[in-house]
Amino acid sequence: MKTSIHATLLCVLSIGLSSAFADAPKNPHVDIQAFLKDARAVEIQRVNRVIDQEAFLKMAAEKGTMILDARSADKFAMLHVKDAVSLPFTDFTEESLAKVFPDKNTRILIYCNNNFSHAPRAMALKSAGASLNISTLIALQTYGYKNVYELGGYIDVKKSKLPFSGSDVKTLDLPQS
Repeated sequence: MKTSIHATLLCVLSIGLSSAFADAPKNPHVDIQAFLKDARAVEIQRVNRVIDQEAFLKMAAEKGTMILDARSADKFAMLHVKDAVSLPFTDFTEESLAKVFPDKNTRILIYCNNNFSHAPRAMALKSAGASLNISTLIALQTYGYKNVYELGGYIDVKKSKLPFSGSDVKTLDLPQS
């Protein structure tokens, strides 16, 4: 009984919200349905694309593979995986991505703040649903980049097998790369 009341309430609310937004100004450059479609596609692909440190290191060493850091330029300068390229998420456009990745088949490895512990200044945790990995994957999918792999796990930077560069390497007492 309680479940059917909740279902009815949700239905009424969604109908009400649909009609409330029917008169909202339209913008052909904002499309929540396209975003949700790409998000669903990423969800399916992601199952086989989250990799551990060893696979990340192995793939990074292979010719034609690039590491993307989509955090802000100032956070990148503080600490990043060695050899990563910086392209802040806020700067993603078809043109900016094409400059960094001219071939849409390029293998791209990504990571974000939420992969690392013990570097709170450079790698501050975000809410799990707002993890930059998710936004980056969806955006890359939207722009046609489908050969993307995500670093998995929550890794202590001091125990990581990944080499780091940046101004915080000494402060955090990490090995110099």
